[in-house]
Amino acid sequence: MPQLSCGFFVSKSTFLKFVSGTLTLSSAYLGFRKGIMESKQRAVSRLIAQAGQMLLAHGAESTLVGDIMRRMGLASGMSEVEVSLSASSLVVTTVYKEHCITTARRSPDRGINMRVVTQIQRICIMMEKGILDHSLAQRKLNHISPERYNRWLVVVMIGLSCAAFSRLAGGDWMVFLITLIASSVGMIVRQEIGHRQFNPLINFAATAFVTSVISAQAVIYQLGNKPTIVMASSVLMLVPGFPLINAVADMLKGYINMGIARFVMASLLTLATALGIVAAMSITGIWGW
Repeated sequence: MPQLSCGFFVSKSTFLKFVSGTLTLSSAYLGFRKGIMESKQRAVSRLIAQAGQMLLAHGAESTLVGDIMRRMGLASGMSEVEVSLSASSLVVTTVYKEHCITTARRSPDRGINMRVVTQIQRICIMMEKGILDHSLAQRKLNHISPERYNRWLVVVMIGLSCAAFSRLAGGDWMVFLITLIASSVGMIVRQEIGHRQFNPLINFAATAFVTSVISAQAVIYQLGNKPTIVMASSVLMLVPGFPLINAVADMLKGYINMGIARFVMASLLTLATALGIVAAMSITGIWGW
């Protein structure tokens, strides 16, 4: 009969039951611990994917998106974080205690908004400093919402910026006033079409058409010292500068596919704007600036 360390003798069946119970408890403990580890890894993976999704949707460059996602994962205790980006989606893989989880997210374009990008960067820094853990970071991330300026303030500022360009190009105050009106009306059209969720290409073409028709009146009636400046300055709000800059930055930093995709989209927006301007010129009979 087996003898325990205290000197008592027990039956073989009792001893086997004791060993079996010990192994069962040990297995249960290991399973419980493994479940906690997997739960944490899943939560961190969701956090990283959501952060990357928001960054990509609101216009951050690809290098920044990948860097923030990796930093957040490592700050949460992951061993490795791998990120793959495409024009409308992302894939992230986390490795924790030799366990791997891969998740994918779609990332539709939601408009450029640097406030969202800045807020996510702040969350990342606080995680690295130990101020936030992954659960608190998730709560703060869920509370981030794009801040929208008052639409009429945007209309006025766009009108003033385009009108200022007309003055810089040598136009007088009449040119300034007509450019202000044309670009402001064009921005209202752009906002209304965007609010109704139309394709951005249709939005840009329609906005360019309306703006050019209004600004062409300065040429038809010879208003101001250089009326052709009105037509050129009033459509400057449609130049896709941010996507073009991001496209070049992505290609220079190794994200060739992302850079090409963004460059193609910016080129299509430029083409749509040109088509709208040409259509307006055809109707008004004003050719050339």
